[in-house]
Amino acid sequence: MVLFHLCYDLRYLYGYNLAFFQPPFQDIWRCSISWTFLFIAGCMCTFSRNGLKRALRYLGVALAVYLVTTIAVVDTPISFGIIFCMGGSTLVEYLLQRLGCSPAGIVAACVLFACFLFLQGVPHGYVGIGSLRCALPASWYATPYLSWLGLPGPNFASGDYYPLIPYTFMFLVGTSVAHYWRAHGYPSWMARVTCKPLEAIGKLALPIYVVHQPLLLAVLQLIRPL
Repeated sequence: MVLFHLCYDLRYLYGYNLAFFQPPFQDIWRCSISWTFLFIAGCMCTFSRNGLKRALRYLGVALAVYLVTTIAVVDTPISFGIIFCMGGSTLVEYLLQRLGCSPAGIVAACVLFACFLFLQGVPHGYVGIGSLRCALPASWYATPYLSWLGLPGPNFASGDYYPLIPYTFMFLVGTSVAHYWRAHGYPSWMARVTCKPLEAIGKLALPIYVVHQPLLLAVLQLIRPL
């Protein structure tokens, strides 16, 4: 994620010609980060002692990120970015648990992943995969109040956009798999694979997410004249 944002800053904010940083490689790289990010967050949600508190913490950080990126005017402000998605998805999982219908198991995970793929185009006005697409009513996108859900309104723009549809489904894939692992045991390789630096980073994932971009921009601004 940090390397991706570094490449983004170099190309789009500072004008460096990074020929490799363009579609389709750029899109594949972005998806490999965000999809994994949400899957792992869904897995870890099952360890939370207070899902509501966890959700509100994420949403508070998302609000702070929006305010800072709006005031700083470095790039397009971040509205309903991935931290918002984590907060909203955690809240959804919390409510599902309270209702006694939290998804669990490999079958549930496969169904949710299929829904995630099928709904990828909702923010762009359609559902379906490949040539099997169906356009959604334009009236659904006429209001500015449903961008958080996945129906961006007129003139909506965001530097990082991860609405609840479809991305909460990927989060719930992680939740379903984690529930299965907790009931049937985790794969043995998980106990064998270790990497101390990554473990240390993992314990500080949220603070690193919050501060890495300002630090990158500060460093790039300092070395730019060189």
